[in-house]
Amino acid sequence: MITDTEFIVATDRILASIGAMLDAALETSDADVDWNLNEGILEIECGDGSKLIVNRHLPNREIWVAARAGGYHFKPVDGAWRDTRSGDEIGAALAALVSAQAGLDVTPSPLPAPAI
Repeated sequence: MITDTEFIVATDRILASIGAMLDAALETSDADVDWNLNEGILEIECGDGSKLIVNRHLPNREIWVAARAGGYHFKPVDGAWRDTRSGDEIGAALAALVSAQAGLDVTPSPLPAPAI
C-alpha cells in the first residue's frame, strides 16, 4: 500500500494533467470554460455557471468527480483510474462529462494510476 504522501503526489499529477488537457482543448475552442486547481481540488467552471469538481479522496484512495450528471468515484485498477460502477477510465469519462456540461471537446489522454 502506498503512503498518504505518495497518494497525494500521484493525484496531484493527475489533476495537473487534467488541467493540461483542458488547456489544450481551450486553445482551439471558444467555449466559456475556466478551471483552477487548489490543494487537491480541481474546479471546472462552465459558461452557464455550473461546475465540475474533481478531487482526491484520501481515506478511500480514490478520485471523486461531481458533475451535473452525477457523482463518480475512480479507483486505481490495473494501472488506470477506473469508475467504481462503470469501469470507465477517468480521462474518457471526464472528456464526456466536460463535453456534455460545458460544450468543450477534450481529447482524453491516459492518466496512469499508482499501484495501491
